[in-house]
Amino acid sequence: MRCVVFGATGYIGGRVVPALLDAGHEVRVVARTPDKLQDAAWRDRVEAVRGDVTSADGVRAAIEGQDVVYYLVHSLNRHDFVDVDRAAAQAVADAAAEHGVKRIVYLGGIVPDGTQLSAHLASRAEVGRIFLAGRVPAAVLQAAVIIGSGSASFEMLRYLTERLPAMITPRWVRNRIQPIAVRDVLHYLVHAASLPADVDRAFDIGGPDVLTYRVSNFLSTDHEVGSSPRSDSEIRFRLPERSALSRGLL
Repeated sequence: MRCVVFGATGYIGGRVVPALLDAGHEVRVVARTPDKLQDAAWRDRVEAVRGDVTSADGVRAAIEGQDVVYYLVHSLNRHDFVDVDRAAAQAVADAAAEHGVKRIVYLGGIVPDGTQLSAHLASRAEVGRIFLAGRVPAAVLQAAVIIGSGSASFEMLRYLTERLPAMITPRWVRNRIQPIAVRDVLHYLVHAASLPADVDRAFDIGGPDVLTYRVSNFLSTDHEVGSSPRSDSEIRFRLPERSALSRGLL
């Protein structure tokens, strides 16, 4: 199949591209700055085009002639990311229908029942709903914590666990989650391209174990760096500024 990947310079996008190639797909990648892909090991095996999801014309040009669209984009570095992501998702959904795309594959986050969502999670959920409401069958994969070396959050945790014998942690580290390994996420993403045409729905994806944030983060980082387990203590008040400051000092 011919697959176009939006967000190929990101953590997941940069890993799903070679996985799609190894599965026998033809891949086109879309990037605002294609030069950022020059060092990618798979660069010579793909078609790279310049594009931005905020440009409807650019989106249509990138999608033309493709069978599957992978949408792995979030605009969290902008204050208006909710509006930007809404408009971008609608542009992709419309262009996919216009050009006869067979499927849209989107990776979002798990949406807990009965919980007030952050602006970030609410926006990701809205993007998924936009794709599911469109005319092209969509596979909306919803993951909680994705564990794998290389991501910014994982590397920050590893950096902290390498340097601190103990940590003061917020209460939410006791929340229960179902983390998933990045290689399993890639497996689901790649195989979503060949789902039957009548499959148009969201899928919660997760690993076999239900853990707390504390256990999943400490076990995953300790496993990667080969260090001894760290201890932590729970606090019952908010220190967002001090937390950010401590990360900066480290």
